Amino acid sequence: MGYVKTAMLMAAMTALFMGVGYLIGGSGGALIALVFAAAMNVFTWWNSDRMILRMHNAQPVLRGDRAGLYAMTAALASNADIPEPKVYLIDTPQPNAFATGRNPANAAVAVTSGLLRSLTREELAGVIAHELAHIRNHDTAIMTVTATFAGAISMLANFALFFGGSRERLGLVGTLLMMFLAPMAAAVVQMAISRTREYAADKAGAEICGQPMWLASALEKIAMGAARIDNHAAERNPATAHMFIINPLHAHKHDNLFATHPATENRVAALRAMAAQGGQASGGAGRPVIASRAPTTRNRDQAGPWG
Repeated sequence: MGYVKTAMLMAAMTALFMGVGYLIGGSGGALIALVFAAAMNVFTWWNSDRMILRMHNAQPVLRGDRAGLYAMTAALASNADIPEPKVYLIDTPQPNAFATGRNPANAAVAVTSGLLRSLTREELAGVIAHELAHIRNHDTAIMTVTATFAGAISMLANFALFFGGSRERLGLVGTLLMMFLAPMAAAVVQMAISRTREYAADKAGAEICGQPMWLASALEKIAMGAARIDNHAAERNPATAHMFIINPLHAHKHDNLFATHPATENRVAALRAMAAQGGQASGGAGRPVIASRAPTTRNRDQAGPWG
C-alpha cells in the first residue's frame, strides 16, 4: 500500500509541476515541466535519500560504535522484522531524528548529537523504534519523495518572479498569486501526510520497543529542545521538516492544517493511554530492545567519536 500511495503522490506532484510550468510558459512550459518531472521521478526514487542525508551533513555510524547506537538500532530492527538500516549521526545540538529510504531494504535512520545528549537510553530506544516503524510502514518513500518534490515545486514557482509567466493568461497579479499557491498546495499535501503517519508510527514504535512511555517521555524532551534550539540545516531545507520526529522549524503547537506534525501533547496522551491499557505494548514485550552500551543519562556525554 505504501508504494501505491507513493505512486499517487508522484503523479499528483507531476501534475502540479506541469500546471506551474503551463502558467509560466504555456503549452511549451507544461511540456518542459513534464519531461523534467519524469526525470526527477526516476532520480528521486533512487537518490533522494542520499540527497537528504547530504543536506543535513549526516555522517555514517559504523558497526561497533562506542555508544552502541548501531547495536541498539539492529536489535530494534530485529523486533520490527525488517533489515538493519544504515545509521547516521547529524552534528547539531537540536534533539531530533528522521528515517529515509525508498524501501526497508534501502533505509537509513539519522539521529542528532543533541538527541544523544538529551535522552536516556530507554528514550532513545523509543525514538529509534518510531523511526523503524516509518520504515516498516513504507512511510519513508513517500516522506522522501514529498520532500524532494516540494522543494522543486517551490523553486519552479519562483521562476515566475523573474520570467513573469504568461501575461495573457494571468497578468501580473495572477503570476504573483501562482507563485504562492503552487508551493502552498505542495505543502498542504506534505502536511496532511505527515500528521496521519506520525500517530501510526508512534503506536507501532511503542510496540517495537515494548514500552509506550519511553517514546512519550522522549517526545516531551525533544519538543522542549526543538522549541529553543535552532537546526540550521533544517531551516535551510524546510521541505524536509516533515521527516523529523518533531518539527525542527519551531512550528505551532496546536493541531491545525498548517502544522507539519500533530501536537506533541496529543501524541503523548495517545501513548499514555496505550500504556494504561496494556502496561507494555504487545509487539516488543519480552524481546531485547536496548544494546548494553547505548548512551544513558550517565554516559551520554561520551557518545563519540563515532565509528
